[in-house]
Amino acid sequence: MALLPDLGTEIVIPLCAVIGIVFSLVQWYLVSKVKVTPGAAGVDNGSNGYEHLIEEEEGVSGANVVAKCADIQSAISEGATSFLYTEYRYVGVFMAIFAVLIFIFLGSVKGFSTSKQPCTYDTEKLCKPALATAGFSTIAFLLGAVTSVVSGFLGMKIATYANARTTLEARKGVGKAFITAFRSGAVMGFLLAANGLLVLYIAINVFKIYYEDDWEGLFEAITGYGLGGSSMALFGRVGGGIYTKAADVGADLVGKVEMNIPEDDPRNPAVIADNVGDNVGDIAGMGSDLFGSYAESSCAALVVASISSFGLNHDLTAMCYPLLISSMGILVCLITTLFATDFFEIKAVKEIEPALKNQLIISTALMTVGIFIVSFTCLPSSFTIFNFGAQKVVRNWHLALCVCVGLWAGLIIGFVTEYYTSNAYRPVQDVADSCRTGAATNVIFGLALGYKSVIIPIFAIAVSIFVSFSLAAMYGIAVAALGMLSTIATGLAIDAYGPISDNAGGIAEMAGMSHKIRERTDALDAAGNTTAAIGKGFAIGSAALVSLALFGAFVSRAAISTVDVLTPKVFIGLIVGAMLPYWFSAMTMKSVGSAALKMVEEVRRQFNTIPGIMEGTSKPDYATCVKISTDASIREMIPPGALVMLTPLIVGIFFGVETLSGVLAGALVSGVQIAISASNTGGAWDNAKKYIEAGASEHARSLGPKGSDPHKAAVIGDTIGDPLKDTSGPSLNILIKLMAVESLVFAPFFAAHGGLLFKL
Repeated sequence: MALLPDLGTEIVIPLCAVIGIVFSLVQWYLVSKVKVTPGAAGVDNGSNGYEHLIEEEEGVSGANVVAKCADIQSAISEGATSFLYTEYRYVGVFMAIFAVLIFIFLGSVKGFSTSKQPCTYDTEKLCKPALATAGFSTIAFLLGAVTSVVSGFLGMKIATYANARTTLEARKGVGKAFITAFRSGAVMGFLLAANGLLVLYIAINVFKIYYEDDWEGLFEAITGYGLGGSSMALFGRVGGGIYTKAADVGADLVGKVEMNIPEDDPRNPAVIADNVGDNVGDIAGMGSDLFGSYAESSCAALVVASISSFGLNHDLTAMCYPLLISSMGILVCLITTLFATDFFEIKAVKEIEPALKNQLIISTALMTVGIFIVSFTCLPSSFTIFNFGAQKVVRNWHLALCVCVGLWAGLIIGFVTEYYTSNAYRPVQDVADSCRTGAATNVIFGLALGYKSVIIPIFAIAVSIFVSFSLAAMYGIAVAALGMLSTIATGLAIDAYGPISDNAGGIAEMAGMSHKIRERTDALDAAGNTTAAIGKGFAIGSAALVSLALFGAFVSRAAISTVDVLTPKVFIGLIVGAMLPYWFSAMTMKSVGSAALKMVEEVRRQFNTIPGIMEGTSKPDYATCVKISTDASIREMIPPGALVMLTPLIVGIFFGVETLSGVLAGALVSGVQIAISASNTGGAWDNAKKYIEAGASEHARSLGPKGSDPHKAAVIGDTIGDPLKDTSGPSLNILIKLMAVESLVFAPFFAAHGGLLFKL
C-alpha cells in the first residue's frame, strides 16, 4: 500500500492546483502595480514610481511617453483579441462537427446499444455500454478544447497587458524590466499548469460518479480530453504562426531591406501586425501546444494504468500518480520562480541569460527530489504494469527513474538547443560570419547547423525511451513524457517572457524612447529568443515521448499483438506516415509565403502612395495590415488542420489498424527530426542577425553596422527562417501527438469496423 491515503490524494491535487492559480494572481497583481495611465497619480510627484529614473528621457516628457506606450499597447491588444475571436469562431464550428463524429463513431461500435458489455481486457467482467463511452469521450473532448482555448487566450491577455509595462520599467534599469516581463510569463505558466490539472482532476471525479468501478471505461473516455486540447492547439499554432510570420516577413523585407528603416519603426505599416503576431503565435499558440502535451501525456499514462494493477485493484492514489507528479511540479516551479524575481536581483545585461538558464537547472534539480518523494509516498513498493497483453512486475523506484529520465532528457535537449541557437556560442557566430559572402552561404551554413543540431536530442530521446520502456513498459514512456513536462510552469514562464520582451522593444521604438531604453529591451529580447528556442526543444522532445506512449496505448486498445514492419499493410503505412510531416510543412510554409506576399505588396503600396510616411508627418494605415494577416491566417490554417485531423480517420476506416499503426510510427520518426532542425535553423538565423546588429564583439563589429551587406544577408536568412521556427517546426510536434491521440480515441471503432478496403 502507498503511504498517502486516498483521502490525502483527493486533497493534495486540487490544493496544489489552487496554490498555482493563487500564485499566478499574485504575480498579476505585482505587474499591475506598474501604471500605464499618465498622470494617474501625477508623474511629477514621483508616486508613479519613476523617481528612480536612471536618466531623464532626452527631450521626451514622462507623461507623453506613458501616453504613447498606452496607445500602442491598446492597439496591439485589440489586434490580438480580434484575431483570436475570429479564429475561435471558425474553430468552434469545426469542434462541434468533430464532437458529433466522435459520438457517432464510438457509439456505433456496438450498434448504439445501451446494455452492458464484456470489458476489453477482462472479458469475464461487465463494463458500461459503448454508448456511454461515446458520450463521455465527447464531453471530455469539448472540455479539453475549451481549456486549451482559455489557456491560450489568458496567456495572450497577460502578454498584451505586460508589454508596455516592461517598456516603462526599462527606464529604471534592466533588472526592473526583466522582473516585470518574467512575472508576466509566470502568470501564464502557472495558470495553464494549474488549470490543466484542476479541470482533468474534476473531470475524472465527475465521470467516476457514473462509471463507479469500471475504471477501464472511465479512463478510455478521459482520453477525449487530450484530443480536445491538442486539436485546438493545432489550429492555434498554425493560425497564429501564419499570422505572425506574414507580418514579420512583410515588415522586415520592405522596412529593413528596401527602405532601410530600423525594426519596429512606427513608419512601417506592418509594425502593429508584427507585434500582434508575437502574441497570437508565440504566446497563445505555445500555451495551447504545451497544454495539449500535458493533457495527452496524463491521458496516455492513465489509460495504461487503468488496465494495470492500479486500475484492477482500484488503488486511487497510485492511479493518480501522473496528477501527483504534476502537482509536485507546480510547487517546485513556484519556488524556482522566486529565485528569479525575489531572491536574486539582476543588475547588468549579461546576467539575464544566466538567470533564465538557472531557472531550468533549479527546477530540474528540485523536481528530481520531488519525483522520488511522490514515488515513495504514493506508490506501493511493487505492482504490475500492462505490457502488450502481459503484466510486468515493476518497483516504485523504477517509475521514479522513468520520470527522472524524461526530466533530464528535457534539460539536455534544452541546453543543446541553446548551444546551437544562442549567439554566445560558436555555431551561430559561424553562421553570422558566413554572411560576409552573401545570403547564399548564410542559408547553406544555417541549414547545416539545423541538421547537425538534431543528433544529440535524438540520442537523448532514444536513451529515455529505452530506459523507461525497459523499466516500466509503455507506462514508463508515458511518465517519462510527464517528467519532461513536470516543470511546465517554469518552461512556459521562460517561453512567454521572450515575446513580452520583444513587444516591449517594439513599443520603446514606436514611442520614440531613447536609444538606451531600446538597448535594454533588445538585451531582454535576445535572451528571450534563445529561451524560446529552448521551449520549442522541450515541446518537440515531449511530443516524441507522448506520441510513443499514445501509440502504445492505441496498439493495446486496438488489440494488435505485434506491429510487423515486414507486412505490406504496415510498411505502406510507415512510408506514407513518414511523408506526412513534409506535406504538412509544405502547406504551412507556402501559406506563410503567400500571406507575406500580400503583406509586402500592401506595405510597398503605402510607402508609395501615402505622402509623408517616411518624413513622419502622416501615419501609416496599420489596420489594413492587421486585416491582411488575420484573413490570410484564418483561410490558410484550414487545409493543414484538415490534413492532420482526417488522416487517421481515412486510414483507420479504409485500411485498418495495422496500416494506421504504420502511419503513426512513420510520422513520429520523421516529424521529430524535421521539427528540431526547422526550429533550430530558424533560431540560429535570427540570432546571427541580432549578433551583427548588437555589435558586442570585435568580430560582430567587423560584419556590421546595420544596413551593411553582411547585415542584409543576415536579414534574408532570418526571413527564410521565420516560417521554419515559428510555423512549420512548432506545428509538427502537434501533428505527431494529435494523430496518435485521435487514433487512440477512435481505436474501438477502427478495431470493430475498420479496414474496409482489405475486406472487399
